[in-house]
Amino acid sequence: ERLAAVFTPDAQIDYGDGAKPIAETIPGLMAGLGSMRLTQHNISNTVMRLAGETARAETNCVALHIIPTPDGEIELVVGGRYLDRLVKLEGRWRIAERLYVMDWNRTSPATMQTAGGLFDGLQRRGARVPEDPSVAWWEEV
Repeated sequence: ERLAAVFTPDAQIDYGDGAKPIAETIPGLMAGLGSMRLTQHNISNTVMRLAGETARAETNCVALHIIPTPDGEIELVVGGRYLDRLVKLEGRWRIAERLYVMDWNRTSPATMQTAGGLFDGLQRRGARVPEDPSVAWWEEV
């Protein structure tokens, strides 16, 4: 529901395989992300052009995915851009159309370490909600 809230109800998303309605896209996205042990998206460098109640934005993204396989974990890193068309509805900006452009990717056996050396002293580790440390941290506000 939180992801859907940033889009208009009739938004179209095209990750490179054809435009689909938001209601069709989100379940597939959540299933794909849910099959990964870890994922992190780093969003940066947004360029926007505003025109009244509409806007266009291009935003860079680098995403890391740790994917379990029968032969061990795979590390997939993808760099790309979101091309978004936004509209202002009821005082809030929402994405009406999203096109994803993949610029590069790298796939290799995962090299992430959580034990040994410096890592033994790091006791706080990221996890999926509700186990992630940020959940309790945000509840204190």
